[in-house]
Amino acid sequence: QVQLVESGGGLVQAGGSLRLSCAASGNIFSANTMGWFRQAPGRERELIATDFAGLETEYADSVRGRFTISRDNFRPTTVYLQMLSLIPEDTGVYVCNYKAGTESYWGQGTQVTVSS
Repeated sequence: QVQLVESGGGLVQAGGSLRLSCAASGNIFSANTMGWFRQAPGRERELIATDFAGLETEYADSVRGRFTISRDNFRPTTVYLQMLSLIPEDTGVYVCNYKAGTESYWGQGTQVTVSS
């Protein structure tokens, strides 16, 4: 079992920034992928950014160049999502995911609201 705890969401004006964090605990495998997905009203959950073991990252086209995913240097089971130049379309519940092999776990999510 893996537990994920997210934090850092909130309300911000367009053009602002936020940083989300997700801490994983439990039965962690080093070769894991941690990432962020977004659930917006009326839309399917979409991949925002992923990090494979601190070696490879992947971003949705809509956020590339504005968002950065990274691992904590001292606690590699913690990932951050730095979000810059936020736009109203970034609004949604951001959910952290941990994946290793066939196992996949989800956090509770944190709300991000960008006002115009």
